[in-house]
Amino acid sequence: MQMKEKKTSVFEIESIPKAVAVLAIPSVLSMLVTVLYNMVDTVFVGQTHDPYQMNAVSMATPVFMILMAFGNLFGIGGCAFISRSLGAREYERVKKISSFSFWGAVLVGLLATLALTLGVSWILPLVGADASANIANISKDISGDAYDKLVQNYQNLEQYTRDYLFYIGVGAIPTVLSSAMSNLVKGEGAAKVSMFGMMIGAVTNIILDPIMILAMGMGVKGAAIATSIGNTVATLFYLIYLKVSRTMLSPNPKHFTMKGGIFSGVFSIGVPMFFTNVLMSLSNLVLNRLLNNIDVLATGGMGIAMKANMLVVFIQLGIGIGIQPLVGFHYGARNFTKMTKVVRFSMVCTLVLGLILTALYFLFTEPIISIFMTSGSAADVITQQNYAVKMLRALMVSGPFLGIIFVNNNAFQGMGHGLASLILSVSRQGFIFLPVLFIANALIGLDGLIFAQPIADICSVIMALIMMEVIKHKDKQMLKPGIRKA
Repeated sequence: MQMKEKKTSVFEIESIPKAVAVLAIPSVLSMLVTVLYNMVDTVFVGQTHDPYQMNAVSMATPVFMILMAFGNLFGIGGCAFISRSLGAREYERVKKISSFSFWGAVLVGLLATLALTLGVSWILPLVGADASANIANISKDISGDAYDKLVQNYQNLEQYTRDYLFYIGVGAIPTVLSSAMSNLVKGEGAAKVSMFGMMIGAVTNIILDPIMILAMGMGVKGAAIATSIGNTVATLFYLIYLKVSRTMLSPNPKHFTMKGGIFSGVFSIGVPMFFTNVLMSLSNLVLNRLLNNIDVLATGGMGIAMKANMLVVFIQLGIGIGIQPLVGFHYGARNFTKMTKVVRFSMVCTLVLGLILTALYFLFTEPIISIFMTSGSAADVITQQNYAVKMLRALMVSGPFLGIIFVNNNAFQGMGHGLASLILSVSRQGFIFLPVLFIANALIGLDGLIFAQPIADICSVIMALIMMEVIKHKDKQMLKPGIRKA
């Protein structure tokens, strides 16, 4: 019993700022590690001064995001369910939730390995890296040396993308499982363990990247191998933690079950985050294809801008994810007053951080972009850098307000309002973004594509605030008899 009380004590801290800090700071640090994971490949690939290797990373990123989406399906769904179960003192259910999430992630990772290693040729056209299709779309006005150069570039792009996807597929199981486990351990308050696991994987990746990409001359192939090895090391860390610690989580197959509300409990919360990631991936695919039709170098420029922007996005996302188990615990304990204070305080934190980061990004846009692709004399490199600078500044328009979306979305998940979270998620990345994308492209062209995401973000912020007020009013009525004063 003493161990169980220790696991839940972090949720029962009286001070709202302190409680948020205890869970959110490690989560933010974990997100920073995630940013490193995603940035480091781009940074070192950029040192090759080959914009088409950079394009390959950009085109393969949506596929990698889908792998992370499956990890979040089981990890975030399990995390919210575990924290609510701890709040309700249902400790045996925690073992069943964690075992189901663990083995679900393993199975999905195995299927992804088969798809990416055996079916990579089928995936290439979907991400826009099929050489024959791209060559067929070359304007008839282009001929001679210019035509031959384009053909060679498209062939190189296909090979680079093929290599990257294949080796990401080889490491798909640890990629999905490490993503799931980093969230599951946070469900019982072990945010520091989550952070350390991700950090170990990131450090491994950072060490291997310059060796494989540059020293061994493997380029994007080396980037993918380093990423897969890093995720494998992180997975081993979490397995050791489950073995030697006094955790209530269990990977033991004997606890695996889909009955008793386990399947629906995990998926009702995990599916919204899954759709968020999948829609983000699909939207990225659509955006890449539209940019390709204008200038293939613009695709790489947007990839660089998005990677640079990830710091702003993921820091605010980290706060949202960090408070999710805290919201879930107080919701499960029927302490609605404290839950509301947690959400409000967290939104203020994200707004302040967002404003600071946005100001810094506008002041230092060009130096930030130069981190990912150092200056070169080649015309293609200069063009791609100019695209990246313009695109990053456009993305930062909504930078201060993104956290409001993430806090409310994760609060909905922690409260068990999976449908509300799903609606908000698919609206930002699908129902709002995609129509804006196509309309802006038709009316304005390149500038429309560049500003589509910030327009969709601002609309989603307004939507999130309205949804929270409506849901809060309904929950006050539903939870009123069982509420305790904070």
